This record gives sequence, C-alpha cells and structure tokens, in this order.
Amino acid sequence: MRRIGTALAAMMLAGGGLLAGTVPAVAAPTAVDCAVTWGSLDKTGDSVASRRLTDVRTGQHECFDRLVFDAQGTAADPIGYTVRYVDVLHQDPSDVVVPIKGGAILEISLFSPRYDPATGQPYPPLPPVNVTGYRTFREFKFTGGSEGYTQAGLGVRARLPFRVFQTTNHLVVDVAHTW
Repeated sequence: MRRIGTALAAMMLAGGGLLAGTVPAVAAPTAVDCAVTWGSLDKTGDSVASRRLTDVRTGQHECFDRLVFDAQGTAADPIGYTVRYVDVLHQDPSDVVVPIKGGAILEISLFSPRYDPATGQPYPPLPPVNVTGYRTFREFKFTGGSEGYTQAGLGVRARLPFRVFQTTNHLVVDVAHTW
C-alpha cells in the first residue's frame, strides 16, 4: 500500500512539474544603453533648394530629447541646416541678443524661408513648442531669418552631445541626456 501511495505521489509531483513547465517564462527587462558617440561640434547639411517648414514638434525618449522640423518637398531634396552651440544667440539679421533659458544654447539655421519666394507673403506661423518637463530641453524659440533662412534657438540643460539627421521630410535634432 505504501508503494502505491509513494508511486502516486511521485506521479503527482511529476505532473505538477509538467504543468509548471508549460507556463511561459517572463524575460527580465533589459537595460537601455544610452552611451552616445555624437559629440557636440557643429553639424551641417547641404541642400540645393530651400524647403518650406510646415511643422515643428518635440518628443522625449529614454536617452535623449528630440526636436523635429517637418518640411514640404520630397525626401530626395535634403533640408539644408547648420546646428551649433553658441555662447549668445543673436537674431539674424538684426544681431539683437535673444535671451533663452538653459545652461547652453543650440543655434539652428535652416535653408527654409519664412515667406513665399514667389509672392513675398509670409507663411503661416509655426506652432509654439512647449518643452516644460523635458529632461534636457529648456526652451525653444523661432528667432528670425533672412534671405531664405529660418533661425531658431534651443536652450538645453548643458552643452551635451547632439546629432542631426534627415528622414523623408523631417530634420531631426536629438540632444542626449548625458555624456
């Protein structure tokens, strides 16, 4: 009788083990690698033709804050730009100092007029950008422009690495949270 009880108990344990083996394993979350190699030197991109800006927006990511400019045209037409850190932001073309919040300032110049070159009429203003609560961004301002260029300033927490790249009709500026 004892052997039957022991055998029955062994089968129940084995069956329980089989049931436990059918439960899917949950993978442990993996850490995001926020190491960057972007640097903080000036970044430029050439273009042949100017592109009208249609929108500007921002986003928060785990390792960086993102600023995106949307432009008309085709993806084959690169968006010309210069992005660089400056000690003081000067409005183009007046040279008036533009105050901007943050420990460092990125000056963004885009080969994109703020007016229709055919008529001389200004394009509708782009929406304001609110970066309240962002980890790296402190303030964004369109500051002016002339002769087919649009200028903006991006106040950031500190002089951190950044990258600039184009995807289809978007020019993207990412600023890392850390070195």
